[in-house]
Amino acid sequence: MQYSILAEAFENMESTRKRLELTQHLVELFEKTPQDVISKITYLLQGKLRPDFEGVELGVAEKLAMRAISKSSGIAIKKIEDEYNKGGDLGHAAAKILEQKTQTTFLVENITVERVYETLFKIARLEGSKSQDMKIKYISSLLNDANPLEATYILKILLGTLRLGVAENTVMDALAIAYSGNKENRKMLEHAYNVSSDLGKVAQIIATEGIKGIEEFKIELFNPIRPMLADRVKSENEVIEKMGNKFAIEYKLDGERVQIHIEGDKIELFSRSLEKISNYYPDIIEKIPKIFEAENAILEAEIVAINENTGDFLPFQELMHRRRKYKIEKAVKEYPITVNFFDVLYCNGKNCTELSYHERRKKLEKIVKENEFAKYIPMTIAETENEIEEFFENSINAGSEGLMLKMLDKPYQAGSRGSHWLKLKREYRNELGDSLDLVVIGGFFGKGRRTGSYGTLLLATYDENTDTFPSICKVGTGFTDESLDQLYQILNPKITIKKNPRINSEMEADVWFEPELVIEVVASEITLSPIHKTAINEIRKDAGLALRFPKFTGKIRVEKIVEDASTDEEVISLYKGQNKAAHDKNLM
Repeated sequence: MQYSILAEAFENMESTRKRLELTQHLVELFEKTPQDVISKITYLLQGKLRPDFEGVELGVAEKLAMRAISKSSGIAIKKIEDEYNKGGDLGHAAAKILEQKTQTTFLVENITVERVYETLFKIARLEGSKSQDMKIKYISSLLNDANPLEATYILKILLGTLRLGVAENTVMDALAIAYSGNKENRKMLEHAYNVSSDLGKVAQIIATEGIKGIEEFKIELFNPIRPMLADRVKSENEVIEKMGNKFAIEYKLDGERVQIHIEGDKIELFSRSLEKISNYYPDIIEKIPKIFEAENAILEAEIVAINENTGDFLPFQELMHRRRKYKIEKAVKEYPITVNFFDVLYCNGKNCTELSYHERRKKLEKIVKENEFAKYIPMTIAETENEIEEFFENSINAGSEGLMLKMLDKPYQAGSRGSHWLKLKREYRNELGDSLDLVVIGGFFGKGRRTGSYGTLLLATYDENTDTFPSICKVGTGFTDESLDQLYQILNPKITIKKNPRINSEMEADVWFEPELVIEVVASEITLSPIHKTAINEIRKDAGLALRFPKFTGKIRVEKIVEDASTDEEVISLYKGQNKAAHDKNLM
């Protein structure tokens, strides 16, 4: 397949933010795509080469890309830098520079999607002392044969600056239309994606086997399942209203959620955001086989740091000491953990997600033997507010965050958030329910002791309906010098010259970030706002919702993907809840 077809589609998509137009561009692209290339096209649309859990990263810096452009065009790097600084986009700068070369070059080889993909894959796999030179060689070999438009999008993929505004839901809409003729079939595609976390694989199956192949889609070991999520509640009474008469209650531990895949001697660990994290927890790899009684399984657990002397749970941030490339053995000794199991999604070759919670918990307790290292998350069955309150206090006294509440008769809904699972945390028990997980979308340079860092961050919620990140507040309090430095190190590589099209903000930040980081924030209340875009027009025309007196809690939620951040719907619910509480108080 000619790469020019894909480059033209990229250009069309970059020129619009309208979801219907984006979907139509994708449908037209898929209709031109041969079956054996569809998975590659799907990955490239996502700006990647393989699903996230495989950890294939290009890792090409701007300076290296400029050297490759210089090698291909014969133009000095200084001139390339000047062109780049004019527009802030290295892909478009390369196109202008390579236009001069195109006018004088007659013998070029057509570039195919297959060639671009395979070359990018080689670049991602390069390691060692000569890898930089080899990367330049591979990139310049593509640029030598590329026309300006093709060069633009080769570089955008390499640099991670592809700004299409296309999310997975839009891609699945287009796949359903292109290969089944019915957008409603998206639900089946979504299920397949939720249990595989591999959109390229889903695209390949519907393109080659049709909707029948999607209907027969099966869970596979070592392909992580997208985790089920919980709605929040702020009182025991609200739990009873939503859950009914009888339900399960578990401790909500302040740790790292992990999905453990086991078959024979092979064990892999995946984080909540589907990152492979086996290297950080060699003690789990070593000890889990000793307590596991099945041929194979996919289990869910919470990894929690503990005080080795007292056995008490320690805060989530203690686990971050495990996130290091070197001296892992030292970290294992200094930061001991327990693994606390709460679900089974697959066992002995069979899908368990369709079983009820009650059936899954019984199966879990049959295949995992408890010891000092591996435990079940404490659970009980409750019916009344008093029983919830008692278990809640026990949870808090044990060092947990609160409670998870789960319907006994419901299946595991991969990749979805709903009222089948609820969470009740300490900070949700006031009138507001004020703890929110928000996406960092922009930054403002600091002054005084914060000079050289970001003094304030612009935050957003996640709007599930439009697949965008509408702003909700600026936060500048709650930061320590250590957390400011940590955030600066995390955010700096995510700086983008142009605002990502999925960001919805009237406020202009000093710098924009790719929406990839979630932090936890508390606030005094939620108010109507003429500036911020969360829940725009939902409560009042031309007004959104904003947080009043927001404060950073100190929690950087590296384990969360941005689509798991607090949603517009949650904020609307909290806003209405605080107003009802105020109204009820006035009546007393």
